[in-house]
Amino acid sequence: MFYRGRVRPSRPASLLGMIVGIVFVIIGFTMVMPTGGIFGVLWTVIAIAITGYHGYNLFSSQGAAEWEVDVRPDRPLNRSMEEASVDFEEKLRKLERLRREGLITEEEFKQKRDEVMRDKW
Repeated sequence: MFYRGRVRPSRPASLLGMIVGIVFVIIGFTMVMPTGGIFGVLWTVIAIAITGYHGYNLFSSQGAAEWEVDVRPDRPLNRSMEEASVDFEEKLRKLERLRREGLITEEEFKQKRDEVMRDKW
C-alpha cells in the first residue's frame, strides 16, 4: 500500500546551501588551512562536499535525496484540511446510513468506523 518516496531540498534551499558552502570553502582555503593543519584540510573538504551536494541538487533535475518517506498512493498529497474533514464526515455519515438501513451489521459498522477514525487521527 505504501511506496518509498525521496525528498530533496528545494531549489532556494540548495542555492543558499551552495552559497554558504562556497563561503566556507573560501574561508577554508584562505584562513583555516594555512594555520589549521589537519583541521583546515578537514574543514575545507567538508565545505567542498556541502557545496557539491547543494550544487548537484540545484542544477540537476534528479537531485540527491535528503530523506526517504513512505507515501500512500491512494491519498492525494495536496489535500487541504477542509477537504480531509469533509471526506471524514462523509465517510462517517455514509456508514451511519448503511447501518440504519440494515445494509451492514453493527459489528461491521464499528469495525469500519474504527478504520475511518484511525485514518483521520
